[in-house]
Amino acid sequence: MRLSWNEVRVRAASFAKEWRDAAYEKGETQSFYNDFFEVFDVRRRSVARYEEHVAKLGSGRGFIDLFWPGVLIVEQKSAGRDLGKAYGQAGQYFDALREPDRPRYILVSDFQTFELHDRDERRVVTFPLADLPAHVEEFGFILGVQRRTFRDQDPVNIEAAELVGRLHDALDAAGYRGHDLERFLVRIVFCLFADDTGVFEPRDILFDFLESRTRQDGSDLGAMLAQLFQVLNTPEDDRTATLDEDLARFPYVNGDLFEEPLRIPAFDASMRKKLLDACRFDWSNISPAIFGALFQSVMDPVHRRKQGAHYTTEKNILKVIEPLFLDDLRAEFGRLKRRKDNRRRADLRRFQRKLGNLTFFDPACGCGNFLIIAYRELRELEIQVLKEIHPDRQLDVLARDLSVVDVDQFYGIELGEFPARIAETALWMMDHIMNNRLSLEFGQTYVRIPLETSPHIVHGDALETDWSDLLSPEECSFVFGNPPFGGCKTPEHGPARAGS
Repeated sequence: MRLSWNEVRVRAASFAKEWRDAAYEKGETQSFYNDFFEVFDVRRRSVARYEEHVAKLGSGRGFIDLFWPGVLIVEQKSAGRDLGKAYGQAGQYFDALREPDRPRYILVSDFQTFELHDRDERRVVTFPLADLPAHVEEFGFILGVQRRTFRDQDPVNIEAAELVGRLHDALDAAGYRGHDLERFLVRIVFCLFADDTGVFEPRDILFDFLESRTRQDGSDLGAMLAQLFQVLNTPEDDRTATLDEDLARFPYVNGDLFEEPLRIPAFDASMRKKLLDACRFDWSNISPAIFGALFQSVMDPVHRRKQGAHYTTEKNILKVIEPLFLDDLRAEFGRLKRRKDNRRRADLRRFQRKLGNLTFFDPACGCGNFLIIAYRELRELEIQVLKEIHPDRQLDVLARDLSVVDVDQFYGIELGEFPARIAETALWMMDHIMNNRLSLEFGQTYVRIPLETSPHIVHGDALETDWSDLLSPEECSFVFGNPPFGGCKTPEHGPARAGS
């Protein structure tokens, strides 16, 4: 069980008080950061190491004071030293690292001042040690809780798609194809995301398990994955007492994601390396919309055009869903927010329940991009409502009982089985991201695992399926999407956009 943010703040206050006189880089750095990670109930040596050798560009070798591959570089100085120069030194280390090891965050400090650089968001936060309790959420990545921005064609998303695409190509070349390959890849990507975002605890247990418990020639990797999938589909109380301790650490996921038995591929050394390369990548920065790009990256281009598959950018998705329903909902919330009467809080709760009763349907959903972005925006609006209902962030209920918006409000039809399963899984991923965001606001970290609700994604042809079998017209709030349309005589025509 992870600490709540309120508990982290209490620990941070004690840490700041204990280290208020720290000043000497050489003598105190390692003890300082061992204690710093304990603020978050994380053992430093389980994630990061000291004095990492690195060949600085054009200036021989250097040593990173603290290095968490793919996540964090720390450059520590004695009290009063120039942190600008420290950041320049850390930047040299960053440039010298292999691409998969380059972190999102760089922290420079002289013990009494923290300066945290988020390279993805080009954001810098600076504060004194005494103010650490007020800024602990900035270090949410230590707990697998990330601040996220979602950008179209983000290089991070593209790199992740390429990593999985290479694994797909290797499996396909070995003769592992079709339904089993598609389901297998969806499971793998969910696990990669889970390993870096707090679904699996502690962070990187999947990578550690696969790297340390499987042979380098890959001969036993398929069998290990088959056993892992079985464990993820088994409630903790139903597992055997003799289950391997490393496997027993994984949670029960449910949601039917790991239920179906699959023919498991036979790996070799090269295929094992491709999977471990994907594990080394930091999936905590990935938008679930990557799944659409991933799908395109592993499909034959001719087949893709024939089916009409295409990726709709977030910018264009918002052009549809904002005037369709978001603008009106935001305006209604704005009016409630400005009220001062004694019915305001009750009406805010009523508005939140309204959000939880809406339903959304994309009859040609592809990999679910419209549904994913719509769900994110609805949850974001709900969080703003909850902040008005609980302005002091003090809760009389558990955080897991706060949200009434859930993935089972979202419906879709998709012709291809692979993208249909991707859409379902990506919605679960977005749910976890938004749960993390809710946790940051209210100081109670929680994970909605095992999965108890599922989006309603049907594998079928929208032109032949009776939509009312999936969702009755009376219960449907909004229909939207980007249905494929190649044109009768002009195939160069792009996809038609629709929202109603």
